[in-house]
Amino acid sequence: MLTSRTFLKRTRAGAVRKIVREHYLRDDISCGVAACPLCGGEREEEEKEEEQRGSGRPCLEAQPGGAASSLCPEPHYLLPDTNLLLHQIDILEDPVIRNVILLQTVLQEVRGRSAPVYKRIKDVITNKEKHFYSFTNEHHKDTYIEQEQGESPNDRNDRAIRVAVKWYNEHLQKLPTEEKVQVILLTNDRKNKERAVEEGITAYTCEEYIKSLIANPELVDRLASLNDEGNEIETGRIIFAEHLPLSKLQQGIKSNLYLQGTFRANRDNYLEATVWVHGDGEEREIIIQGLRNLNRAVHEDIVAVELLPKDAWGAPSSVVLHDDENPNEDDVEQEEEKENSLKTSASHRMLRPTGRVVGVIKRNWRPFCGMLLKSQIKEARRHLFTPADRRIPRIRIETRQASTLEGQRIIVAIDGWPRNSRYPNGHFVKNLGAAGDKETETEVLLLEHDVPHQPFSQAVLSFLPQMPWSITEQAMKHREDLRHLCVCSVDPPGCTDIDDALHCRELENSNLEVGVHIADVSHFIRPGNALDQESAKRGTTVYLCEKRIDMVPELLSSNLCSLRSDVDRLAFSCIWELTPNAEIVKTRFTKSVINSKASLTYAEAQMKIDATNMNDDITTSLRGLNRLAKILKKHRIDNGALTLSSPEVRFHMDSETHDPIDLQTKELKETNSMVEEFMLLANISVAQKIYEEFSEHALLRKHPAPPPSNYDILVKAAKSKGLEIKTDSAKALADSLDCAESPSFPYLNTLLRILATRCMMQAVYFCSGMDTDFHHYGLASPIYTHFTSPIRRYADIIVHRLLAVAIGADCTYPDLTDKHKLAELCNNLNYRHKMAQYAQRASVAFHTQLFFKSKGVVNEEAYILFVRKNAIVVLIPKYGLEGTVFFEEKDKPKPALLYNDEMPSLSVEGTTFYTFDKVKVNIMLDASNVQHQKIRMALVEPKILGNKVPGQPTQVSSNNEPEEKKKKKKLGK
Repeated sequence: MLTSRTFLKRTRAGAVRKIVREHYLRDDISCGVAACPLCGGEREEEEKEEEQRGSGRPCLEAQPGGAASSLCPEPHYLLPDTNLLLHQIDILEDPVIRNVILLQTVLQEVRGRSAPVYKRIKDVITNKEKHFYSFTNEHHKDTYIEQEQGESPNDRNDRAIRVAVKWYNEHLQKLPTEEKVQVILLTNDRKNKERAVEEGITAYTCEEYIKSLIANPELVDRLASLNDEGNEIETGRIIFAEHLPLSKLQQGIKSNLYLQGTFRANRDNYLEATVWVHGDGEEREIIIQGLRNLNRAVHEDIVAVELLPKDAWGAPSSVVLHDDENPNEDDVEQEEEKENSLKTSASHRMLRPTGRVVGVIKRNWRPFCGMLLKSQIKEARRHLFTPADRRIPRIRIETRQASTLEGQRIIVAIDGWPRNSRYPNGHFVKNLGAAGDKETETEVLLLEHDVPHQPFSQAVLSFLPQMPWSITEQAMKHREDLRHLCVCSVDPPGCTDIDDALHCRELENSNLEVGVHIADVSHFIRPGNALDQESAKRGTTVYLCEKRIDMVPELLSSNLCSLRSDVDRLAFSCIWELTPNAEIVKTRFTKSVINSKASLTYAEAQMKIDATNMNDDITTSLRGLNRLAKILKKHRIDNGALTLSSPEVRFHMDSETHDPIDLQTKELKETNSMVEEFMLLANISVAQKIYEEFSEHALLRKHPAPPPSNYDILVKAAKSKGLEIKTDSAKALADSLDCAESPSFPYLNTLLRILATRCMMQAVYFCSGMDTDFHHYGLASPIYTHFTSPIRRYADIIVHRLLAVAIGADCTYPDLTDKHKLAELCNNLNYRHKMAQYAQRASVAFHTQLFFKSKGVVNEEAYILFVRKNAIVVLIPKYGLEGTVFFEEKDKPKPALLYNDEMPSLSVEGTTFYTFDKVKVNIMLDASNVQHQKIRMALVEPKILGNKVPGQPTQVSSNNEPEEKKKKKKLGK
């Protein structure tokens, strides 16, 4: 059956165009009930066959089971409306809720209003155990309705939902079953519910239905709280200004009255944030200070801000302020006192544009991990939840499980933030496990950093090659056989995902042939399939201290793509002819087959190079590579490439408990640099090639030059030690750092390089057709990309595909030459890369806490990295550990503090501290706050009057055993 939909559309030129769209209606759309005899025998047989093959669409149970309801004891299906699906998705995802009908009308509305909720509900639909069925009501001849004259789209959709419920109930009555099944409409819309009841439909609000579930009272905690307006009338006290409606915000942004940007909360000061305004090719930063000016914005929200008059502008605060006290949410005056501590006299040069949030354009709320702060009131249901991320405010939730959830890591979602509440309202989602438990804490850091870590789905795994696998004749087309070459890999110990291997041999003309061979992952991951989509979504492999979250399934990452020794592997090779002075004569790229002759660690490769009695083919190849790498590195540094420093740590784990028993900074060998130089050269060579072939859609990587203001802290710190750092260019900075030596202070140069690293911008992926600045500042290279790690980076897979097309080894596909799609992909890759880095740092921080938990209290030498108004940030070289020493403590007399921003320096009771000063600190684990356990540092030397060190150090002997225990052992002999 064919109908048509007609509507008028105004063109840009102002003309009115009549558009007629054909709309097909069918009478063979199944109701979704298993083995329904009314929906056609042929379809039933097809569905059975599909079910046997494991590919059938999920369907409703003929006799729906599930949770027993006191409101509706008879068997029933649920049919939610759009708003209920949007706001109560946590309820619908619970295993208790089964047999749900989702209308096409509802799914289309959800798709347009919230992509994350739409993705979640699609995942639920594919879960066969849930029995969620998507019914195409807009194309069913009995459930499709036209919009009536004067009827709003929202009212038309509500009517379509009611029509579908009535059709279902009439349809189910005709089924030849003893016990009749009905469909219940779930809606929180009062008018929709009233009309449904008038029309004879059974309808409940979500709260009514969930509270009626006899055996599942815990589900009530997961109900989203949506009655913000009611709460405001209840207490009457208004704390925050009203958010302006979206129409006014858009007008204001258009007329430059307001500015639109991303709200970034301050991790160290909960009363301060910045809004990054994205303008025409440049970013501006606006400071927001004070509770009322922050106006209920949450980290990563898209907000509209109004600039304050210039005489009200402020400077970024150096005060460290955490919202850790037991809250009294009515005590706004106390917050105002804290706000005043931010307002100190600052030089005119330090002032920054300052504003206030006037409205929220887009909320970017997500489920948050954290812990429950149980109310002191006996049998109270309302409690505060403290998120693990300090940038997120506390959230008020209602729960009857407070005693059970105390001391647990839980997930909570925000529902809304009324004007009269100090904190937003939310609801409990899930219990993750006991705080401090290693598995629980790992799950928390993965969730908090949005790292996709679910097991690979069956749909993804279905695209893996069948085992046993071997190289076919088809795979050898467009490939060179390089198995005769003396290729070897050099990696960290324990590495199983070996991306790269190298070879070096002398040619007849005395030049050298050097090859970088990279795993040909793109051979196994073909464009557009489920495996490709999942890899693109994950973007990168995430390395935690004890765990690796793979970007691709293990069969590829640790087996078929890993360039292990003594097995044939498919590779993509970049081969150069170099002069003995490392000058490139020619470069070629080819798909290849290799057989690695050795899988070495950096230490093993170094030992071979250094051993005078070893002259085998592998050792000769390594020595040639090492010699050329030193020349290449000198060329790079002469061109202005930066050699920066960042303290990296390695944990030694107990083989049984897997707890860290030792913590050391990583030692880099010559072979680390050797591999790095050839990876850089391959990346640059490939970047040039793909840009030559695809000038508009090459995937490249750039490192923007930092703005001059970024270097202020480095320049001031060097000046305090009588040194000059020039920052006019990367070359000037590199030369300055090379000259910044102090014979009496050999570690100073390392500290300066660490500080210089903090001044840098983030390197990012981009599409060549969407940008003009390609320069990589840190490497001093005009063009760069990532080619050498396709097992662990999706960007490299795209680069492999581009290079394969460029050399005629593979064919292209539409998305590869769509610069807008590529730019979108780059945004996701940049986000995933950043989150992976943060997750890795969080994992190191957690394992550092475990280490000091068992080690007790120790004293160590440290260097000051940053000076704050009430604290100093120090680095302990022995452990590569950074921490903050506070000089103000709660409930203790405040010392006399004098902060000088120009130097910078901090005087505490007459003792002055400068950046890079050497101090001795006391290190211990502070577990007083279970949620935010941290390494606590206190100053031991120089001694400050009235400053008491909290714990006495345990003397640690050479075998890491406390002296006290050793004495006890001697006494017991």
